[in-house]
Amino acid sequence: MVWGPAEFTGLPPRMLIGEGLCAGVLGTGLITGAGFFGAWTGESAFAAGDVGLMCALGLVLYLLLVRAGRAMVGIVAVLAVGLALHTPQIAAGVVLTARGQERSVVVTSVQANEGAPGARGRYFCSVENRDGAPSSARIWRGCTQSTRPGDALALVYDPKGLVPPRGVEGATSVTDVLRSLAGWVAGLVVACVIAVVRSFRLLVHPVAPGSDRPGGQGA
Repeated sequence: MVWGPAEFTGLPPRMLIGEGLCAGVLGTGLITGAGFFGAWTGESAFAAGDVGLMCALGLVLYLLLVRAGRAMVGIVAVLAVGLALHTPQIAAGVVLTARGQERSVVVTSVQANEGAPGARGRYFCSVENRDGAPSSARIWRGCTQSTRPGDALALVYDPKGLVPPRGVEGATSVTDVLRSLAGWVAGLVVACVIAVVRSFRLLVHPVAPGSDRPGGQGA
């Protein structure tokens, strides 16, 4: 009930490993594909991660249908939802790396973030364009404790305006941006394989009433 019955001896059947790999690869492909499609095309449901969450739910429902262990279903659910929420940000970074353009902006104010635990220690800069036109961008990449109003920062933006601009912080490539997704993808695929393999149950043949053992005759 918790981890799955895994009613086999020795190595797991190859068919189960293949089924788990198919489920994991297809699930991660749909989740990440939805996020990247949304970032590249600007489709709001995809870009916001809603479609990715639906794909994650579909993967969890599949594991429930094959009667995988509850603990494994929970692990897959956490990894799948985390991947669905993490992908849109990574996809936006890939879009900016692939087709973004840089421009110089002027810092108007600097504010330390004391809110969310993941953002503590960051500094956020409000900026304006060189011509004095205000910008809606509020960036943290390249914004440090030593940054002061009037300083110049490099900003990378999408010419199509489909993803929000970001500050430039060192040289990056598409491969570098994608590397942060590798752990989520690998973890989800491995968890799916284990969940499917451990869902294996032996077919138990019923014993006829009055018999001492399967196939035997009663006294």
